[in-house]
Amino acid sequence: MTKDLIEDIDEYEEDTQKDKYLTFQVDEESYGIAIGIVTEIIGIQPITQVPELPEYIRGIINLRGKIIPVMDVRMRFKMDFKEYNDRTCIIVIEVKDMSVGLIVDSVSDVLNIPEEEVVLPPELQKKSNKYIEAIGKVDRSIVLILDCDKLLRDEDYTKIKEIEKDEE
Repeated sequence: MTKDLIEDIDEYEEDTQKDKYLTFQVDEESYGIAIGIVTEIIGIQPITQVPELPEYIRGIINLRGKIIPVMDVRMRFKMDFKEYNDRTCIIVIEVKDMSVGLIVDSVSDVLNIPEEEVVLPPELQKKSNKYIEAIGKVDRSIVLILDCDKLLRDEDYTKIKEIEKDEE
């Protein structure tokens, strides 16, 4: 393939994913993440706890031979833990050059939210809104669009990378 054709394919894939968000529920709120970072969605499965990780990082799972850390989004947002059920899902995303599983109450849909319907969050409580990248307006409701890079703190990222090295 020529370099131009490869660039055209990459550009086409970006265009088909532009403005598309995977939406999910945590508690009563709808959240969204850019579809381009989603690798897959799986049901909840056995999680191996790892010492010395923050409480919201529930542990690791073995997904077809690959070790993936899983984070409970509910706990990351300082909400109470909720027992997992048949609607609980793990959304596997690619963030900071690694795969991470996000445990959510349920997955909703893939929505097309045009750029003009996406606004920046209010500056009122920037510290408490640090995970919210934008707000998508969908009909009469809203979807809080997450900045997945900010879900993991740098020290969490370093500890998880150490675990991955130990597993190799």
